Parts: sequence; C-alpha cells; structure tokens
Amino acid sequence: MIRPIKNKKQHQQYLKMAYDLMQENVKANSIESDKLELLGILIEQYELKHFPIDPPHPIQAILFRLEQMGLKKSELSRILGTRSRASEILNGKRKLSLSMIRRLNKELNIPAEILIKEYELQSI
Repeated sequence: MIRPIKNKKQHQQYLKMAYDLMQENVKANSIESDKLELLGILIEQYELKHFPIDPPHPIQAILFRLEQMGLKKSELSRILGTRSRASEILNGKRKLSLSMIRRLNKELNIPAEILIKEYELQSI
C-alpha cells in the first residue's frame, strides 16, 4: 500500500519502487502507470519539503544559461548594450536594472523571478 512519505527510509524505498517501475514497459492508464504517477507525486512533495533548492544567484543563472546555449560571455555585451556594462554586472560592480532584466528574460529565457532576486554587489 502506498502512503505518504514520513522518513528517509520510506523515501529511499519509494525511489527504488519508482526506478523499478520505470525499467518496465509500463502501459499508459494501467495500474502500474497510476502507481508510478502516485510515487512521483509523493517523492516530489517529500523532496520539496526536506531538500529545498534555493534559486540561483542572478549572475550565476546568467552564466549558466550562456553556457547552456553555447554562447560566450561576450554575447552578454550585445544583450546589455556595452562590454563595460556586461563586465560590471559579471564582476559584481553593478546590479541588474529593470531593462536589463527584461532583455535577459527575453533573449536568454531566464525567469524574471530569478533575475530580480535581491543580492549584494560583489557577493558572487
């Protein structure tokens, strides 16, 4: 019987059960697929509560996204307007402005809620 996850041991058991089900050829709308979906929901809720992940620092998010997209840091100059502005942002000398956040959101598809996160200059 599947029940809410209460501890690490149950969490590990449910992870194994989900893994084992994913190794099978589970058919859609079957008992097994329903069980896998339920396990996924329970595992996700437990992990959100017990293993929260803080959003990334805005500058780290920009660098990660550039890398993901195969772009060089110099591409940031085009997005932000000038090489010196991009350098100031990356070196923690200047904060992102609202217009920069909008451009980064549009061009790099970084969620605005990550880019607007409060941070201290030179904190990265």
